[in-house]
Amino acid sequence: MPTNTEEGFATKAIHAGQDPLQWNHCPVVGPLVMSTTFRQDDAAEHRGYEYGRSGNPTRNMLETCLAAIENGKHALTFASGLGANTALGALLESGDHILSVDDVYGGTSRYFRTCLSRNKIDITFADGTNVKNFVNSIKENTKMVWIETPTNPLLKIIDIRAIVDAVKAIRPDIIVVVDNTFLTCYFQKPLELGADCVLYSLTKYMNGHSDIVMGAIIVRSDELEKRLRFLQNALGIVPSPFDCSQVSRSLKTLEVRMKQHMIGGLAVAEFLESHPQVIRVFHPLLPSHPQYEIAKKQMSGHSGMVTFYLKGDSRKFLKALKIFMIAESLGGYESLAELPSVMTHASLTQEARDELGINDQLIRLSVGLETQSDLIADLEQALKASQLARAAETNKNE
Repeated sequence: MPTNTEEGFATKAIHAGQDPLQWNHCPVVGPLVMSTTFRQDDAAEHRGYEYGRSGNPTRNMLETCLAAIENGKHALTFASGLGANTALGALLESGDHILSVDDVYGGTSRYFRTCLSRNKIDITFADGTNVKNFVNSIKENTKMVWIETPTNPLLKIIDIRAIVDAVKAIRPDIIVVVDNTFLTCYFQKPLELGADCVLYSLTKYMNGHSDIVMGAIIVRSDELEKRLRFLQNALGIVPSPFDCSQVSRSLKTLEVRMKQHMIGGLAVAEFLESHPQVIRVFHPLLPSHPQYEIAKKQMSGHSGMVTFYLKGDSRKFLKALKIFMIAESLGGYESLAELPSVMTHASLTQEARDELGINDQLIRLSVGLETQSDLIADLEQALKASQLARAAETNKNE
């Protein structure tokens, strides 16, 4: 019987880039190198590092680990997720076109609409769940296709392999980017499904402690890595060594954290789906999800993200929560709740929000690592408070 020599996910996350023998004193935990510059043996003769913006040993350890757990070849880190977006946008030239799924993070949409458009880069947003209609939006000048799956905030599942195959059949040179922030490489590996670039806001699940802002891009192509590495340095959107050391620490527990996020998130989704004050729940592991079969095919699990439409007063619901905190962002150990229409997606026009279904009844949850029964009890009492507030308002108007 053949032996599988491929290392497991947790083994890679703990050991990739962490070889103690690369340092004189063999530290088990790689050192935090804060120096902004490095002594050279002679003019223009250095030992791998010369200036902190162009390279840093602590950052290199993190990038090596990220490439390994993604099953990629190269990883590049940036000062934020939108910093990574900026680097990808800088691959394009005036007159180029991006085709993006319509239900994307509000910051991504804002960057496309208000920043790239100033450089005369054309943007089209289309529903990625309909592969045929989506690829029909490809133009002669399309240079990049942007996928986010699950989408933010409605958790639509986009068939990565189907879109990649359709796009590459039209023109192989189009760069396909997948924002994998909601799932991480533990539950989904877009490069193995044909994507050219995987994008992360490491701020979220990958770091998982709500204390670092950072982004990353992982690729397999040497040519893409060369172009992005130049932009990483030229644009100066690099993370600090301290932040890199913190994310390196967090990756060691990514597997155990994501398993627990999945358990808690699914329990919350099942509770909400059975509650009379909830109109509809979006969670890819629920059989009621429109793309449930695609989710089973391309994902090995799901994170703690749950979205639902509420019958009652959404603001009363949020204010009544005691464990869930009203806050933007996601993926930390703490549970968060938000109203996308006025928070993460407030930059969208009212027309765009209406078209996507992002209204004031839509709640997005990031289920953390607290005790499951406590989270459900918190949601139950907040739903009751929302129901009572709505009933009181109805009686007042009668």
